Amino acid sequence: MYRTHTCGELRMAQTGQQVTLAGWVQRIRKFGSITFIDLRDRYGITQLLLGEELNDLLDKQPLGREFVLQATGVVSERSNKNPNIPTGDIEIKIASFVILNKSVTPPFTIQDDTDGGDDLRMKFRYLDLRRNAVKKNLELRYAVNRAARNYLHENNFMDIETPFLIKSTPEGARDFVVPSRMNPGQFYALPQSPQTFKQLLMVSGYDRYYQVVKCFRDEDLRADRQPEFTQIDCEMAFVEQEDILNMFEGMVKHIFKAVKGLEVTEKVQRMSWEEAMWQYGNDKPDIRFGMQLLNIKSAFTKDGKLQANGELIAGADFKVFNDAETVVAIAVPGCAEYARKQTDELTEWVKRPQIGMQGLVFIKCNADGTYKSSVDKFFTEDKLKAIADAAGAKAGDLVLILAGAEERTRKAMSELRLEMGERLGLRKKDEFKLLWVLDFPLFEYAEDDNRWVARHHPFTSPKPDHIEVMIKNNPVIEKAAEYLKHPYANIKANAYDMVLNGNEIGGGSIRIFQRDLQEKMFAALGMSEEEALHKFGFLLGAFEYGAPPHGGIAFGFDRLCAILGGSESIRDFIAFPKNNSGRDVMLDAPSAIDQKQFDELQIKLNLQ
Repeated sequence: MYRTHTCGELRMAQTGQQVTLAGWVQRIRKFGSITFIDLRDRYGITQLLLGEELNDLLDKQPLGREFVLQATGVVSERSNKNPNIPTGDIEIKIASFVILNKSVTPPFTIQDDTDGGDDLRMKFRYLDLRRNAVKKNLELRYAVNRAARNYLHENNFMDIETPFLIKSTPEGARDFVVPSRMNPGQFYALPQSPQTFKQLLMVSGYDRYYQVVKCFRDEDLRADRQPEFTQIDCEMAFVEQEDILNMFEGMVKHIFKAVKGLEVTEKVQRMSWEEAMWQYGNDKPDIRFGMQLLNIKSAFTKDGKLQANGELIAGADFKVFNDAETVVAIAVPGCAEYARKQTDELTEWVKRPQIGMQGLVFIKCNADGTYKSSVDKFFTEDKLKAIADAAGAKAGDLVLILAGAEERTRKAMSELRLEMGERLGLRKKDEFKLLWVLDFPLFEYAEDDNRWVARHHPFTSPKPDHIEVMIKNNPVIEKAAEYLKHPYANIKANAYDMVLNGNEIGGGSIRIFQRDLQEKMFAALGMSEEEALHKFGFLLGAFEYGAPPHGGIAFGFDRLCAILGGSESIRDFIAFPKNNSGRDVMLDAPSAIDQKQFDELQIKLNLQ
């Protein structure tokens, strides 16, 4: 055999035993007539001691980094123990060794503090995967996978595979398409999710389905996106929204405990989509810290209506506020002492193209009870105090204010809030806060196309008390400017997102399961009856054979792993990821194919 033990398992209890290890040479250190070698495998590092006789042999058979080595010897207590590794109390006094394979000099050092840049490490990803830091990420990914599977198995879910070669039904992100050689001129699509298949499984009676499944979307990439990604995909029959929330809240808590040792006992906080948008400026708020947004030109009330709140800024001849569609403020704790240089830097930050604001107003709530502002000449100190109080500011806080168009200003303030949370150390990577966001709009209005689009997907059911509104009203809008007055604008989806530390990690809904309502949904999205039958006739037909009420959720597995591992990028938790251009630089893919393959597929390129 090549080895009796791994490089991570030997301890003082094995002292005196003869063992054989095999692995990669991490480091070589020569001291006169003896040589120390750190031997590494997936499980750890063990120090080897080569005495004088073998030291001479090394001159004839020199070793180098990443050589594959088999070594046999006796476990001994180390004289210079290393408390930083589990095997640090012992070493192996080597009697013999065999070089199983040599290695050329690696293009970068294979250790945690490597000298390899991203592009170089991705080109030689098989070497990068040897690094302990990457190995820990993949171990965490496996632990999350195992914990999720164990929980779902214990709750009677069944792992059922669904096809990768399916029908293209463009709606949302672009499909990856695959030509069919046996059906010239026709194409498969790679699934963006197994959505319709899992609904069909509910019709088939498999009332609790799950799959840890690859999905594919041809879209622009960033740190948290890949063209192929993994979902924990789940569906349940004979359930309502509360059943789904309780089941999968339990799953995420189970993962926290199994993977991170965190016991979460309290119920996960819930928030409506409207509350999230008005209090935090986005639908996936980071609730690890406060700084809630206040609209000081208008306020949002419990009944969902806008009411005037202009007395906070009334009477001031300040054109920036008066002409703005909205004026939004946050109170930043403990930053009233910011110097001019710091407030100027924040002003430049909000002016960046990706934020897009014209400027920034601030109010300093000084510890002595006075108020200092960048707009002192327009507002009395009493008015500054009233604005600061409304924003929830206390003595020592800094109030930041943005003004402009509603959507852009609210989004910009959301980004500024996150930036201040980052600067103040309030977004701790070892702190995890879960949130359910509920009651999303069912539809969004696409002004360019003058039609409604599904906010989630076209299989999402309206809230039960909104179904009648959808059935009885015509989706057509006569004037694009009046879409907010249309009854469809107020229909809420029976949908839910799970948010972790300001990231959406899961989303789902109760599904439509009646043919007539599904046809109404397709019509609302501008599909003709013929188009709906062409794209989804199989699903509509299935609904006529006793489809049960059902709903589900899909978790972004890669993103969940990245957050639990304290990383901004999901690529760190994927064994062989693509770069930001969607390329695999190790394989050099995508790549051209030869003419014979084009001929077999009866495809001709027309690159212009």
